[in-house]
Amino acid sequence: MTSSSGSERLRVAATGDIHCRDSNREAIVSAFAGLDDEIDLVVVAGDLTSHGRLDEAEILCEAAAATKAPVYAVLGNHDWHADEAEAILARLEEGGVHMLDRRAAVCQAGGVEVGIVGVKGFVGGFAPRHLPDFGEPSLRAVYAEATAEVEALDAGLREVATCPVRIVLLHYSPAEETLEGEPREIWVFLGSDRLAAPILEHGPDLVLHGHAHAGSPDGMIGESPVHNVSQPVLGTDFRIFELDASRAHSPIP
Repeated sequence: MTSSSGSERLRVAATGDIHCRDSNREAIVSAFAGLDDEIDLVVVAGDLTSHGRLDEAEILCEAAAATKAPVYAVLGNHDWHADEAEAILARLEEGGVHMLDRRAAVCQAGGVEVGIVGVKGFVGGFAPRHLPDFGEPSLRAVYAEATAEVEALDAGLREVATCPVRIVLLHYSPAEETLEGEPREIWVFLGSDRLAAPILEHGPDLVLHGHAHAGSPDGMIGESPVHNVSQPVLGTDFRIFELDASRAHSPIP
């Protein structure tokens, strides 16, 4: 298997929190159009729109059409704000963006079989300050929502277990390290270490998230590198990752 660069490497362009809206349409489309032809895969870690409106999602369709590489994305919290999330998912799929909403996909990118697991993730915090599964129904509903995300992540990683390259794409953070720089008082709203358990168990090759605009770029969960690719953290349009596609992975029992 060889990538577009002629070796068993996969080049991934990652970004997040692009917040599409009329005022940044030209910049976003230009950024996607300007990606190197050597890029094999593009991933976007949520907050695709500014206010969760369908017309804003049209901008990402236009941007995806401007690059040769396949584009995969997850929704973020902003994409739910106007209660148009289902319509946004459908329109983006129709417009050529592969949307991962609690599911996995296996694709051929640059001649490499890539397994991508996409979940939004959710809030909940980090030990010892977790939101509990206790109390009012509304609070327990938050816990249940996070549980559904964790279970989908685990199921997806099992599904792509034998792919030479396995990528996890989230919006919310699964790691504390990539939240450094944000006030600790709001970490409970920025992610949850409950999302880390499937990552630690299955050891994907790359974990990407956004959401924490003032966070840090790099972290680890076990042997898996975790990166915050929120555009405000990147300070540029995309971060490029080069992954080894020559390794074999065993099925999960």
